[in-house]
Amino acid sequence: MPSLSARRLPIRARSPVGLSGRSRAEAMDSYFLGGDIGGTASRFVLCDQAGTIVQRGAAAGATGHTFNAESRDRLEESIAAIAAQITKPVDAAVFGLTGYGPRARGDIEDMLIAALKLTRAKIFISDDIELAYRSLFALGEGHLVSAGTGSIAVHLDSEGRLFRIGGRGILIDDAGSGGWIGLAAVRALYRRLDEDGAPGDMHLLADALYAAVGSDDWSDMRAYIYAGDRGRIGALARSVADAAEAGDACANAILREAGAELARLGNILIARNGNHPVAFVGGVLKLHSVIAETIRQRLAGEARFPALDQAEGAARLALSFFHAASSGPSA
Repeated sequence: MPSLSARRLPIRARSPVGLSGRSRAEAMDSYFLGGDIGGTASRFVLCDQAGTIVQRGAAAGATGHTFNAESRDRLEESIAAIAAQITKPVDAAVFGLTGYGPRARGDIEDMLIAALKLTRAKIFISDDIELAYRSLFALGEGHLVSAGTGSIAVHLDSEGRLFRIGGRGILIDDAGSGGWIGLAAVRALYRRLDEDGAPGDMHLLADALYAAVGSDDWSDMRAYIYAGDRGRIGALARSVADAAEAGDACANAILREAGAELARLGNILIARNGNHPVAFVGGVLKLHSVIAETIRQRLAGEARFPALDQAEGAARLALSFFHAASSGPSA
C-alpha cells in the first residue's frame, strides 16, 4: 500500500504501450480519479496530470460496510456506475468511503480493479474523513467534524496518527448527522401521535416526512426506516429542514440540537488534542443556517465552515502521489 507521505518526484509521461483505441496525444496523458462514496450519494472527479479537472459525475450512495451483503452489492453498483461514466482511461485512483474500515480494503480494491482496470498498486482507499482532513489542514494543525448521513470527528497529529471520536453509526449514536436528524424527527412525530392522536402544531413536519416516505401510514414509515438503508434515513433530514424553513418549531429545535451535538464533538477534540481551529463539513451544514449558528454559539474555539469538494480532493491526492511515484526513478 502506498504511503501518503511519499515525496514528490519529477514528472515523466507514461508509455503509451498497451493503450489501444487512444490517440497518441491522449496516450501521453495521465488521468487520476478521486471518488467520494457517501451514504446518500457518491461523487467522482477525474483530473489530468496538470491538475485540470476533465470530468465530474455522481452515482448512487453506498458505504464501506462490505460485511453486509446488501451494502456490499450497493457499493459494487455505485463503483460500476462511476466507471461507466468515465470517458478517459484511469491511471490511478483514490477513494474515500463512509463507513470504511481496513478489513474491507481487499474487497473494495477488487471492485475497483474490476471496474477501472487498475492494478492494486495504483489504488488508495481510506475513510472519507481522513481524506477530508488532509485536504484542509497540515498534520496536527486543526480538527475536523464531518456531518453527512453519519457524523464523526478527527484529529491527525503531526506524525499522521489518527484520533477519532463518534462515527459509530446511527444505531448507536452519530449525533448531529442527517440520519440522527431524520430519526429524531420520526421519533418526535410518533410520540406526538401516541399522545394526542394527531400531529397538532407539528403538522408541517409531519407533512414533510409523509411526503418523503410517500405515505402517512405507519406500516409504510416502518418499512422505510427498518429497510436498513441509512442513506434513505439520512435523506429525511432535508424534509426536517424544509419544515423548519416553513416555520415548524419542532423541526427547528431538532436542527438546533443537531448543531449542539456537532459542537460537542468539536469541544471534545479541543479538550483532548489542543486548541486548534475546528472545520465543520458535510451536507448537514447546508440544511439550515440554524445549525451553523448553534455551532458558533456552543464551540469553545474557532469554528470554520470551509467549502470542501472531497471528490476533487481525492483526485488531487491521486495526482500528487501516484503521478510523482510513477514518474520518479525506481527504488
